[in-house]
Amino acid sequence: MEIVYVYVKKRSEFGKQCTFSDRQAELNIDIPPNPALAELFMERNPVDTGVQCSTSMSEHEANTERFEMETRGVNHVEGGWPKDINPLELEQTIRFRKKVEKDENYVNAVMQLGSIMEHCIKQNNAIDIYQEYFDDEDTVEVTEEAPSAKTINVFRDPQEIKRSATHLSWHPDGNKKLAVAYSCLNFQRAPEGMSHDSYIWDLENRNKPETVLKPSSPVVTLEYNPKDSHVLLGGCYNGQIACWDTRKGSLVAELSTIEFSHRDPVYGTIWLQSKTGTECFSASTDGQVMWWDIRKLSEPTEVVVMDITRKEQLENALGAVSLEFESTLPTKFMVGTEQGVVISCNRKAKTPAEKIVCTFSGHHGPIYALQRNPFYPKNFLTVGDWTARIWSEESRESSIMWTKYHMAYLTDGAWSPVRPAVFFTTKMDGTLDIWDFVFKQCDPALSLKDSGCFIACGSQLGTTTLLEVSHGLCTLQRNEKNIASSIFERETRREKILEAKHREMRLKEKGRTEGKDEELREEEPAVDLEGLVSKAEEDFFNVIFSELKKKEAAAMKKSKLKQRKPETDENAEGEEEAEEEGGAEETPA
Repeated sequence: MEIVYVYVKKRSEFGKQCTFSDRQAELNIDIPPNPALAELFMERNPVDTGVQCSTSMSEHEANTERFEMETRGVNHVEGGWPKDINPLELEQTIRFRKKVEKDENYVNAVMQLGSIMEHCIKQNNAIDIYQEYFDDEDTVEVTEEAPSAKTINVFRDPQEIKRSATHLSWHPDGNKKLAVAYSCLNFQRAPEGMSHDSYIWDLENRNKPETVLKPSSPVVTLEYNPKDSHVLLGGCYNGQIACWDTRKGSLVAELSTIEFSHRDPVYGTIWLQSKTGTECFSASTDGQVMWWDIRKLSEPTEVVVMDITRKEQLENALGAVSLEFESTLPTKFMVGTEQGVVISCNRKAKTPAEKIVCTFSGHHGPIYALQRNPFYPKNFLTVGDWTARIWSEESRESSIMWTKYHMAYLTDGAWSPVRPAVFFTTKMDGTLDIWDFVFKQCDPALSLKDSGCFIACGSQLGTTTLLEVSHGLCTLQRNEKNIASSIFERETRREKILEAKHREMRLKEKGRTEGKDEELREEEPAVDLEGLVSKAEEDFFNVIFSELKKKEAAAMKKSKLKQRKPETDENAEGEEEAEEEGGAEETPA
């Protein structure tokens, strides 16, 4: 990749050019006074005038001078010698010292400076100015305050047709920028004319995005390169992998070919810990995890099929939705699937079947978020269906902690980078929940509706909200690491004990059923299978024939009712005619 970049400033940014010239004064218009208008004015006495009692104030702006810094080196050499003395020559320096020590002024100067030096030495012996008093205190005692958060900024999608903010990525240097991926994930329901652009926002400027990223297909996921903040990796809706270099502009720098890309939208992309900083891998619901090198993005370097049967069959693969890779565990990575199963994989396995190490099952739907605890990597967080679960690699049958089942569907989650006991979840109804299981385990410590120490949340309407949480939620508490570790270990031991008890109960139940089966086999005579089958067939056909007879009887009743209805109608008409004739005969009498 090229490192050189030429900065160009537009002519319109310099302002309008000023042109001055000398010319004679000109009279453009002259309006003389009208005496008729003066007669229409009336004097008013008294006159009411409004007076403001407060001090009048005005607002001024001042542009301070820019403080410029520069680094300079200093070379320290031995000084104080006369020009004719070479300090590197030992004989010359010894001869000069003996000459100076015989001088009377030298003795007086040493006696005068000796008292000052002695005072400084005694001060240093009394107080160590370089002593670290709080080197053992890694944590800060935080006052007990109610958890809170406030909205800092809202970044809205500048397009007229609003899209969902599907993924957010913080700038690796200082978190001063935020990359947001915009797309519509409703299958074949994207409105016509919808833009494919994604943006990089400056946190101090919400009016206009700093950089526009122009992909060939809507970007579903977007990630900054932790080693080179100018490079971004994106997964597109059509399955392609795109790479941008912001120094080269808004267009895609590298793009994978359609033939070797994913067949479904790319829901997860992660940079790998490598010497070059150019390796990454992606996951999609087509059931494949692909390794890429952005220097040659035409085709993947390796493909792993998420088939838990270890037969490498794509039709049996589980769709991948989320990815997790921890740099401290370079040989392991984890995949969250559509079926609610977490697959733990080994990168360095020799055969494709050995790459899938184990699975964790616990969710009823897709796992939208999967992340290891930054302080305790063996514990990881999953978010899916209506719950968030915390797992331990030592307990594979069930999670060690989980939240209650919510009324709304969970959409995402993440650990706090500064506190091991705090994590965040988002729900379909627009709520952000902040959990602190040291403070409270049954309910979230703070819930925010539609809304380090900054949190960015994307919404379905394309708005990205920047929140600042309270000091207590973003500062490490005293002994929090030990408390969190003890909670994880306690819950892991509890789950292991429960798993052992369940395993023992299953073995006992299996032994009982096997013993009962053997006893029944010894007591019962040989069973006539053909007789049982013929009896079952006879009962089956008897039920069918009885149902048919019932249907026939019901049909006969309906036909008879239909035949009777016309006869009753005719009889009724005859009776009415007879009554009319009888009435006519009786009238003359």
